[in-house]
Amino acid sequence: MPHSPSTSRTPPLVLTVAGSDSGGGAGIQADLKTMLALGVHGMSVVAAVTAQNSLGVQGYWELPPEAVRAQLDSVLSDIGVHAIKTGMLASTVLVETVAEVLAASDAPVVVDPVGVSKHGDSLLAADAVHAVRTALLPAATVVTPNLFEVEQLTGVKVVDESGLREAAEAVKALGPRWVLIKGGHLPGEPADLLFDGEHEHRFTAPRHDNRHTHGTGCTLASAIASHLALGDDMPTAVAKAKEYVTGAIAAGFPLGAGIGPVDHGWRHRP
Repeated sequence: MPHSPSTSRTPPLVLTVAGSDSGGGAGIQADLKTMLALGVHGMSVVAAVTAQNSLGVQGYWELPPEAVRAQLDSVLSDIGVHAIKTGMLASTVLVETVAEVLAASDAPVVVDPVGVSKHGDSLLAADAVHAVRTALLPAATVVTPNLFEVEQLTGVKVVDESGLREAAEAVKALGPRWVLIKGGHLPGEPADLLFDGEHEHRFTAPRHDNRHTHGTGCTLASAIASHLALGDDMPTAVAKAKEYVTGAIAAGFPLGAGIGPVDHGWRHRP
């Protein structure tokens, strides 16, 4: 846990371990904007660097595991955290490096098991899926897969809302304390299912006719981590995070020639 702040004005502390998005809509940039918008102090461990714009991911480069470990050690040994969020970890060695540190932390851990980008570009090596299943998910307080990631992790293919419970049970069996299955790609009203092995919490939101949705997954996971750091329980944190992301999607704006980002600062716009 963090050292006692020298002043009561120090906000809760949230750390993201993820990839950098040069276009600023997803990844670490989205995480830090979300954290600022929600009133926590965001910190970052860069695991990979992407060359990315509104049209897609043109390339990515992993950082050496010793660089990722050094960043983690720097933040955790001196500053501490109230919550941790993980995103793009790219490779087996990075997944295992991060999972080892997370398993030793007392802070809640939100795992966004990033597999592909909004444009369909792969952001996780095929051989790293096993490490996500066996090392990262058991260290997670909550994991937030979309339907593609559910299928990648478990083989379960969800085609309608009735399949969310089966998906949640399959992911829960991999070891996280909570599972949030994101059903935004289903037809009809978007529905998400939060599950702890016994109890279900369903969340719905209006579907906004806006193609500028880059960064939604990163933003949701960071918002959940922020609200956990602020002291909310899991269902409340997810509900508040969903409300924030829904507003950000509604306010998403065009950028470049492709898919623009959600607006992380929507609550502060005139």
